[in-house]
This record gives sequence, structure tokens and C-alpha cells, in this order.
Amino acid sequence: MPKKTFFHLSKDKQDTLIQCAKREFSRVPLHEASIANIIKDAGISRGSFYQYFEEKEDLYYYLLNQSSQKNSERFIAALKENNGDIFEAFIDSFQFMIQNHTNQEHKNFFRNAFLNMNYKTEKTFTKNIYEENRDNHLLPIIGLMNTETLNIQGERELQHILKIIIAVTFDNLIQIFVKDLTYEEALKNYGEQMELLKRGFKKIQ
Repeated sequence: MPKKTFFHLSKDKQDTLIQCAKREFSRVPLHEASIANIIKDAGISRGSFYQYFEEKEDLYYYLLNQSSQKNSERFIAALKENNGDIFEAFIDSFQFMIQNHTNQEHKNFFRNAFLNMNYKTEKTFTKNIYEENRDNHLLPIIGLMNTETLNIQGERELQHILKIIIAVTFDNLIQIFVKDLTYEEALKNYGEQMELLKRGFKKIQ
């Protein structure tokens, strides 16, 4: 996360630094990214950079967290729009995540993120949708989900379903970049897999 001094900057200066960082992280993965390139692009000194962030990793995960928050907001909206249907909500969210890939910089940023995925990256992406507290209870977002149609017994089984759907979602996002899938191909594959999950997890009417 940024240091407090970052938030003392004007919004324009914050946005400039963030955009320059995104450009660098779109060019190369995190481990190859250069602070020198970011500060040169942003027109700030290295000393100023370290007043705002401890390391490039803090800046990188701040960017990912911002994206995660947007995805979470879209997921919540999708749950409400689909009357708590988690399958339709995930499909809507998947569409939301991939529709911006027409922007090459945006696409490259996430290509580098997903093709160099680690535990921390995955946790950053999912923490606003799936997170447990000390008592292993899910976030209040669960209250928006319609569990009446699901073939589950209790919250623990709901946790397992969410973990499975999230794993499938991440695999599909990775496949977009590995196989260079079109928007239509990616959506078709994801829709087919979600349909299979529905058959297994939904109650038989």
C-alpha cells in the first residue's frame, strides 16, 4: 500500500504516477519492472518515489487492489441485477473483466499479471469477493447470494463452491493470454464451463 504522503499529493499527480507505473507493468512483469523507468516517465526523483512507496511491489499491488475493488463493485451489482444468482453474476463479472482488453496497455498489464500469478497476486484479486474472517465466516457479500437454488448444506459448502468457481474463472482468464483467445471464444468457453458447474451445484427442480 502507498505511504500516507502519496495521498497528500494532488489527484493529478497521483494519477500521473499510477499511469506511469501501469505503463511499466504493462511492458514487463513485476520482477523485470524498473523504478527508474517509472520515475523518469512520471518526472519525479527516486527519493520522491520512496516517500510514496516502500518498493515497486507496493505500487504494483496497489494497482491490482484498485482493479480488484472495481471487479468487486461489478460483482455486487451483478448479484443484485441477477437476483443473487452467483453463476450469472460471475459470468457478468467475467465479461466486465475481459471487455477492456481491447485496450492494448490494459490487456498487457493483465497478461503480465496472470501469466506470472503467485499466491499474493491471487489473494489481491479475490479478497474483495472471497475473504474469511477469523471465524471463517465469509464477508457480508454472501447475504446477496441466493442460496435457495443451490444444492448445499450450510456456509462451509458455499465456501467450497465459491473457491471452485473462482479457480475456474482464473483458469479461463489465464487461457485468454496463453491461447490468445478472442472475446467471443473466451466468453463461450467460460459460459460452457459455468453451465457444467450449474448442473452439479444447483438443486434439481
